[in-house]
Amino acid sequence: MERKNRNRGLMIAIHIIGWGVIIGFPLLFTQGRQSIDWVGYARYSLVPLGFMVVFYANYFSLIERLLFRHKTLAFILTNAVLICAVVLLWHMWFEFFRVVVEGEMPPPQGPGPRMPMAGFILRDVLLLGLTAALSVAIRVTGNWYRAETERRQAEQARTQAELQNLKNQLNPHFLFNTLNNIYALIAISPERAQEAVLQLSGLMRHVLYDKNQDEVPLEQELAFMRSYIDLMSLRLPAMVELQVALPAEAEAKGLKVAPLLFITLVENAFKHGVSADAPSFVHIELERDASWVKCRIENSYFPKQDNDRSGSGIGLENLRRRLGLLYPGRYTLSTGRTGGRYVAEMTVNCRNV
Repeated sequence: MERKNRNRGLMIAIHIIGWGVIIGFPLLFTQGRQSIDWVGYARYSLVPLGFMVVFYANYFSLIERLLFRHKTLAFILTNAVLICAVVLLWHMWFEFFRVVVEGEMPPPQGPGPRMPMAGFILRDVLLLGLTAALSVAIRVTGNWYRAETERRQAEQARTQAELQNLKNQLNPHFLFNTLNNIYALIAISPERAQEAVLQLSGLMRHVLYDKNQDEVPLEQELAFMRSYIDLMSLRLPAMVELQVALPAEAEAKGLKVAPLLFITLVENAFKHGVSADAPSFVHIELERDASWVKCRIENSYFPKQDNDRSGSGIGLENLRRRLGLLYPGRYTLSTGRTGGRYVAEMTVNCRNV
């Protein structure tokens, strides 16, 4: 609202200055030693008034009532009548000054032939027509700018609403998968399950804190990933090969990423890549450059059973939607099976701190 009022005040100031220059234009040619010819100035004063009538009649009424409602012919005819009326008023005003105020003196003859009256009328009609066209151009441009601004604001609001909805889905999804792992751990080792609950409470504090942030430092996101991997590793059997290669905290500084950006890929790796009775592996690697982060995860693949509804497959779908909203044109995401392994690779061009 404040910005809108500021723009409106600026537009009013531009109009006042512009018309002030036009109205005061004859005074610029008055020599310093001469007195101002107020009679001649009064004769001229109706000219800018006529331009103002044509300009603002279009700007405030005719364009909105006729042109924007696709009544083009009525708009043209109304302007033609208005312009003819202004031209007639001008010439009646000039004739009044010539006859009544200045006396019935014939106009001085110049060295060349004098322009016929039709030439003066045609000139005035063209100038007033250009004034009407300028009013249309300014009004149409202003309306387009306002419509474009409103469209961008509406699009931004929709994007923010969708992102918030995805965040709201992400937190229960993360909690649901983690609780499934803790539930399975209870049957194996109640002591380790207790430790997992404590670690989960720390992770949930992190999730709740980051929920309303658009970006977090990369080193903070990596710390969360390490804590989550440590929690998941509590229930891993001895046959699981876990390899994790993440940048050190000092190496991760300088970039910001969306919170919980990589956790979906890590969740899927532990959910589909770990077996309790067969050799399996999970390899997690993340590297960064000056402005981008690349996460690559390979794991053995064990399809879910028909009665396993954990996650319901919404994790990757939400991740793709988040990436499309947060990093349009600045990310790649590929997932798929290669033989007996599943490979997920994501590259994101991030913002520097």
